[in-house]
Amino acid sequence: MTLENQGSWDEGNPVPLFVITGGPGPTAENFDLVTLIASRSDPEAGMQPEQAAILSICHYPLSVAEVSAHLSLPFSVVTVLLSKLVEDERVEATAPVPVTAVPELGLLEAVIHGLRKL
Repeated sequence: MTLENQGSWDEGNPVPLFVITGGPGPTAENFDLVTLIASRSDPEAGMQPEQAAILSICHYPLSVAEVSAHLSLPFSVVTVLLSKLVEDERVEATAPVPVTAVPELGLLEAVIHGLRKL
């Protein structure tokens, strides 16, 4: 490689992820892979392309994992972008419903009773 080519920009190189996120983002939101994201507004002219894409694809709720797959970006980058959008109230994040570890005893007994009648 010659000295002239060392500093030249090659259009085939990917954009560094810190350029997409704009550096470290807000840490107020804790996203899980299954946190649902829904748009609250439409993309505007001049928005960052990745954030505009999130607003476009989330007209119906998508999980953070799905958003990450659609954008072909790592989870960590998507969470920074989403944090900024939540902070600006452009998207709504809904935490997954926690699953109880042990079902209600009465429900289990009713199911067992129903199965025995079969």
